[in-house]
Amino acid sequence: MNEHIIEAIGKTPVKICDGKVVEVGESEIDYCPLFHKYHNMEKITSDAVKENIQYRIDDFGMCTGNRQIRMKDFLSFGISEILCTLLDEGIIDCVVMVCEGCGTVIIDEAEMVQGIGGRVSGLVKTSPIPDLIEKIGVKRVLDPSSASINQLEGIKKSISLGYRNIAVTLAGFLDTTSIEDEHPEVNVYKFGVHTTGLSEDEALKIVESFDIVTSCASKYIRKYCDDKSVFSVGEEIPIYALTGEGELFLKLRLDKIGGPKPPKLNPRLPDPLI
Repeated sequence: MNEHIIEAIGKTPVKICDGKVVEVGESEIDYCPLFHKYHNMEKITSDAVKENIQYRIDDFGMCTGNRQIRMKDFLSFGISEILCTLLDEGIIDCVVMVCEGCGTVIIDEAEMVQGIGGRVSGLVKTSPIPDLIEKIGVKRVLDPSSASINQLEGIKKSISLGYRNIAVTLAGFLDTTSIEDEHPEVNVYKFGVHTTGLSEDEALKIVESFDIVTSCASKYIRKYCDDKSVFSVGEEIPIYALTGEGELFLKLRLDKIGGPKPPKLNPRLPDPLI
């Protein structure tokens, strides 16, 4: 039996075993504008989350060996889409990210970044899925035997593979100073994801050291980024650039999709912000 634990919509804990949702907890928020827009989910409930996750399993094989791992770019704006643009433009060489059944992975193909990152929620714990590891490529997986999640070790491995401009997705603060001091020829760009429920201290550390962060339903990311961000895109779920490089990354993506959308009147935010 393989077991995967994710934090899905509203940080709802979900356990998946052998392609079936076996446990669903309670959401920490009641409303998400993205899932309302794309899945007509007016209120986040355990039943609604279970239905959505099982749909992902049945539709593209999430948490199974049949997982579809590539997806073409489309006119959207999220962390995965930004990373795809940066790969296409040659700004970055690879992305250190996570995939269910594999753990930390090192990906240098834009369609694979989109296929993996654009389709999965916050991954807390996973176990190896051999067919999926083989599909992604054993050399791309940090630890094929355990499917462990360790972004710091993933960065180190990407450097050992010869990558020098590395993006990493992080669901919490990570200090990469030691790696950057040891490898001055390497650029590590940090992208904050899955930020709902972060503590004030962790949110502040992220705002002070990351390049880009998505707000999700985090009250503290929004609080500090409103003052400290260099540039931002979006109203309901803003994505903030926190460095000059981050600003460049957001603007490159905007150029690719034809600029920002017109602002909404009274955009509905996630509720509550936590």
